[in-house]
Amino acid sequence: MNNRSTQPDERFISIPKLGNDSSAIISDFTRYFSCTLGRDQISSSPQYLFQALALTLRDRLIERANRTRHAYANHRVRQVCYLSLEYLIGRSLEDTLLNLGLQDTVNQALDELGLQLADILEQENDAGLGNGGLGRLAVCLLDSCATLQLPVIGYGLRYEYGMFRQNIQEGHQVEEPDAWLRDGHPWELCRHELAQRVEFGGRSEHYLDSAGQKRWRWVDTHDVLALPYDLPVPGYRNDTVNTLRLWSANATDKFDLDEFNAGSYPEAVAAKTAAEAITLVLYPNDASENGKELRLRQQYFLASASLKDTLRRWIHYNGPVFDHFAAQHCFQLNDTHPSIAVAELMRLLMDVHGLGWDKAWEITTSTMAYTNHTLLPEALERWPVRLFEQLLPRHLDIIYAINAWFLSEVASRWPGDQAILKRLSLIEEAHEPMVRMAYLAIVGSFSVNGVAELHSKLLCEGLFRDFHALWPKRFNNKTNGVTPRRWLASCNPPLSELITDTIGPDWVTDLERLRGLQAYATDRGFQSRWAKVRAINKHRLAERLRQECGVVFEPSMLFDVQVKRIHEYKRQLLNVLHIIYRYQRLKSGDHEGLIPRCVLIGGKAAPGYTMAKLIIKLVNNVAKVVNRDPDLHDWLRVAFLPNYRVSTMEWTCPGTDLSEQISTAGKEASGTGNMKFMMNGALTIGTLDGANIEIRDAVGAEHFFLFGMDAEQAETTRKHYDPQSIIAADSELKAVIQLLENDHFSLFETGLFRPIIDALRNPADPWLTVADFRSYIDAQLAADARFANQTQWLTGSILNTAASGGFSSDRTIADYNRDIWRLNPTAALVD
Repeated sequence: MNNRSTQPDERFISIPKLGNDSSAIISDFTRYFSCTLGRDQISSSPQYLFQALALTLRDRLIERANRTRHAYANHRVRQVCYLSLEYLIGRSLEDTLLNLGLQDTVNQALDELGLQLADILEQENDAGLGNGGLGRLAVCLLDSCATLQLPVIGYGLRYEYGMFRQNIQEGHQVEEPDAWLRDGHPWELCRHELAQRVEFGGRSEHYLDSAGQKRWRWVDTHDVLALPYDLPVPGYRNDTVNTLRLWSANATDKFDLDEFNAGSYPEAVAAKTAAEAITLVLYPNDASENGKELRLRQQYFLASASLKDTLRRWIHYNGPVFDHFAAQHCFQLNDTHPSIAVAELMRLLMDVHGLGWDKAWEITTSTMAYTNHTLLPEALERWPVRLFEQLLPRHLDIIYAINAWFLSEVASRWPGDQAILKRLSLIEEAHEPMVRMAYLAIVGSFSVNGVAELHSKLLCEGLFRDFHALWPKRFNNKTNGVTPRRWLASCNPPLSELITDTIGPDWVTDLERLRGLQAYATDRGFQSRWAKVRAINKHRLAERLRQECGVVFEPSMLFDVQVKRIHEYKRQLLNVLHIIYRYQRLKSGDHEGLIPRCVLIGGKAAPGYTMAKLIIKLVNNVAKVVNRDPDLHDWLRVAFLPNYRVSTMEWTCPGTDLSEQISTAGKEASGTGNMKFMMNGALTIGTLDGANIEIRDAVGAEHFFLFGMDAEQAETTRKHYDPQSIIAADSELKAVIQLLENDHFSLFETGLFRPIIDALRNPADPWLTVADFRSYIDAQLAADARFANQTQWLTGSILNTAASGGFSSDRTIADYNRDIWRLNPTAALVD
């Protein structure tokens, strides 16, 4: 490839390496606390204690990040740019201590100052820049990239308000803004010098360049400034620190002095307000027209700023020559949200850098790779053509041109087949013509992957079957994973210590080594130690739930947990039906086959999702009835966990006995919560959906409580589904439905749950909740029987952890790298 173009010599200030002993930590900590933050009273400044410690550690991260960046530049490495609209980061302090190997040192330093690390950890706000599994997966994957020393930079948006804060008032979800930046974010570093201008609106026009060639340009645009904030992403004890770059939207001209002097105060800051709205809130509600426009603005803002940043870096080292650009870059699109990057890269290469269509298309289709995360057609984004005409007119030109080229290829493959041309067109011709963004991502990418074996199979056979027929080699599977650093080593210290004592420490970066636990699964002595660890974690979970929910969970009872986004396909409703089934049996005095059980449900419903919010209300009403009944105190307790988030999961999954993964088969792409619970020793009750299939295969059928139809059976059932007959034929299910219909759980809110009842009885119910009820109950009773035999349960718990090695995000990233990215691991430069 080309050597660096003529650039001024780069000079670096040589800075001695920072010390990592307790005296160095104390010195930096006290300096930040007193000089930078201006504090002098430790007892009254808990938030500043956290900030001082975070800044102390950030210095050490940035030191390593600089060395990592220089290594990548010096070796001219191929690099992946990971584009995601979500990053559910959570808290960073504990993870940083683990990855830097400084837990003991920092504990010692704080002890000398009379401080407790546990108290400081609680001061950090969750960075909730995502809705759920998609955003959390992105963070896990970046962790693994750094641990495997792969040159990957993450790109996302720095939302001022993240995933909303959920309060429960009289059983209803109430949303509040999540002002996660209210105390600042000490981990980030603003890079003003790397800001990018992002255009919107205007019009496209053609002109003749100096060589007489017809070219296009985008003019009369309204520009927004993209300001980058860098977050360090440390690998596990290897001196590699990659970067997550989050863009914040700012006005190019923040203040109109003439308007202000004329007394028009709102107009004076109108540009600033409009620009900053782009990164004000995570995922605006797109039910309204303004919401749709803002969401498309967010997606383009991310794609444009990130691509411009990548091209800036390339030109800095290579000059404006793109012959080898594709060989050195890959853009991984995390779901459909960043798919506008296909058109934007084409625009930048052609309109800004002067490449012809063929060369630009060759580069684009050699660098773009698309990960799909959903089997729900409604989740594949489609934007009105008129919205593109208004916001991104030049990109609409390019999309039309891509579509023309693509449809000619389809026509040559299937001559005369007008139906398939219509099905595959990037433009959906309807009353309101729409741009199909997932189709744009597929056509513009060299790789398209699903995130679990079943999910990838169903994409090829269903949602994208025509594309698969056209380009079968383009499709592949990359089963999701979670980082064992956060989701076992960090969140579950008692279990981590036991595992390390038993099989050594290498499992933290090679999770397959957990298979060594299989030899101890039936060892009574080891089971006793395992049981003590589980008791510690269950007591910790019970105490947190007492504080958060006001419900007392008895640790000797089975802890049955379902925490995830509230959605009908995830079937929290089926879980509630089981609670009511158990309630009515216990009230009738029928205890046969039942064991004492505590049920925990948590998650947020999208603000505009009425049915999901009604399910939350039902959970809370049922919990109130159950928990107030003295007859049930020793047998059943129910809690709804408010404001479920990353830091909540960190103390929930270690204390869970039974993990509920009960989505309708064929609807869940993968799931990652199922992996976190398994890794921490929970047994799973679930359907053959998403990664459940691979989890069951890994641990063995006898240690997984399977129920319900598979995806194929579910599809067949939908053709003749008759929930009324199923209810009539099952006396226990009928009794459950009658309790709902008789307002037993809404005595003073008559008819409140009628929409839920109607949905259950509806033959068009896509989630088939009633159809799977009896099988689900049988599986729950099997779980009761197994838990009653603690020796068998502990064996299953140990084997679940032992079999979780395949669900490490390290394995996921190794698969991406082998089949798609083809990066060379590169160690940071060490002085």
